[in-house]
Amino acid sequence: MRKFLDDTALAAATAALPGAVALLTDRTGATYLRAFGLADAVAGTPMHEDTVFQLASMTKAVVSLAALQLVEAGKLSLDAPIGEVLPALAAPGVLCGWDAEGRALTRPAAGPITLRHLLTHTAGLGYSFVQPDVLRYFKSTALPAPGSRAAITMPLLFDPGQGWEYSVATDWVGLAVEAASDRTLGDYLAEHVFAPLGMTATAFRGTAEMPAAAAKVHVRVPEGGWKTIPVNLGDGEFQSGGGGLSGPARDYGAFVRMVLNDGRAADGTVLLGPAMVAEMTRNQIAPLRAGAMGTSMPEIAAPYDPFPGQHSGWSCAFLVSAERGPAGRPAGSLSWAGIFNTYYWIDRAGGIGGVLLSQLAPFGDSAALSAFAALERMAYV
Repeated sequence: MRKFLDDTALAAATAALPGAVALLTDRTGATYLRAFGLADAVAGTPMHEDTVFQLASMTKAVVSLAALQLVEAGKLSLDAPIGEVLPALAAPGVLCGWDAEGRALTRPAAGPITLRHLLTHTAGLGYSFVQPDVLRYFKSTALPAPGSRAAITMPLLFDPGQGWEYSVATDWVGLAVEAASDRTLGDYLAEHVFAPLGMTATAFRGTAEMPAAAAKVHVRVPEGGWKTIPVNLGDGEFQSGGGGLSGPARDYGAFVRMVLNDGRAADGTVLLGPAMVAEMTRNQIAPLRAGAMGTSMPEIAAPYDPFPGQHSGWSCAFLVSAERGPAGRPAGSLSWAGIFNTYYWIDRAGGIGGVLLSQLAPFGDSAALSAFAALERMAYV
């Protein structure tokens, strides 16, 4: 592993965070790995290279891989109605207004939801913290418990395939993986993804299972400094394919390398064949634009647009850059993030990927974004 990269700018940027772990990788292995600051800024727990983080929505790409493995095995279909596998999605309704009492009005969707729609966030689903209409819908019924099936059950915002909105869709993908494999999502991933990639420290963990030294989620306090908040996306009534995994940067680097190596693990094990690698990495949604998100709960997530002015796309797993990014990654690079300010990108053409893990709220923190940009610049100097 190369340690001689000049990380002065990265170290300065991470000083504005409680702590972070940064990783760069090429196709053969990690080229840079360093821990900064504290895993718990209140207790003074130091950050280590192998500190476990809540990966949040970085889970989505891993679960998308699992679904594509099952498509390749003939157990799922990208374009058949997903209601055949998930009856709860068999007869979706589209939100079309509100009655005088504030109750949601819906109409039947113009067509079925497919797995491809779920993987590309074009099913019409949303998130209560992103889209005001989703939050209004839940407030008009009863706010569901976080991590419950009720929290991912909602009317569609548009007909399937007719728009892009970031959503709970990958939670439903995880449930489809369970239905098609007849296993829990965690058990499927452990055998078919984590074992061949050597991701030995990544898993679904509730609060009781988290390591004592895991990074805590922080928020800034007005007078300066930090406090920690007791939130864990691994708690819930099902294993969240949209955000429930936790693990260290080193493990996620192995996943990034698998994508750089066209679906192969370091030992040559094929996790995904060429046809499904193409589905996983090509833009699926043109002429729609992906990536920009609003907010209905700014205390959880700020408005976010990773590439303002770009017409970014979405594959069956990732945001797809349309142009060279301001910190160096080329057009066609793949990326996404997690709500506690975890970020990654994958440059398949250049054979470079990066991971920046921090743990603070709200999402879109300017200091975390600056640190991620500094890591990216290191990769392209």
